[in-house]
Amino acid sequence: MIRQSAIVLVFETRDRGLLEITRPVAAWVAEIGVQTGLLTLFIRHTSASLLVQENADPEVRADLDRFFTRLVPDGDPIFRHRDEGVDDMPAHVRAALTAVQLSIPVVDGRLALGTWQSLYVWEHRREPHRREVALHLVGE
Repeated sequence: MIRQSAIVLVFETRDRGLLEITRPVAAWVAEIGVQTGLLTLFIRHTSASLLVQENADPEVRADLDRFFTRLVPDGDPIFRHRDEGVDDMPAHVRAALTAVQLSIPVVDGRLALGTWQSLYVWEHRREPHRREVALHLVGE
């Protein structure tokens, strides 16, 4: 029998960078009890994104953030939109270059992530934010 369930999880970011969200997402999937299915995650913001990335070496995440800082620097004079500061438009560009939606298979009741993979909210703003991630699970 096909089942569906949905929830919005809220995460508080501290500043720019990657915030791991694997545990609360995996706990919700386990609570629903679907053994085989597909989980969709969607971040409800335009200045943050979602990412599947390595969870072993924190330098990987730091390097990604440094690369995007170089690629889309705060205060670049090309940007006119600065309603919320010099990191406003660069955050929108970073989100446009990454993902706001992910799909993760559920196999044997668990997220089918690889050994070194975790789920992250990637905050592209310098200030703390309250980020909402909508989850939708379909399966049996």
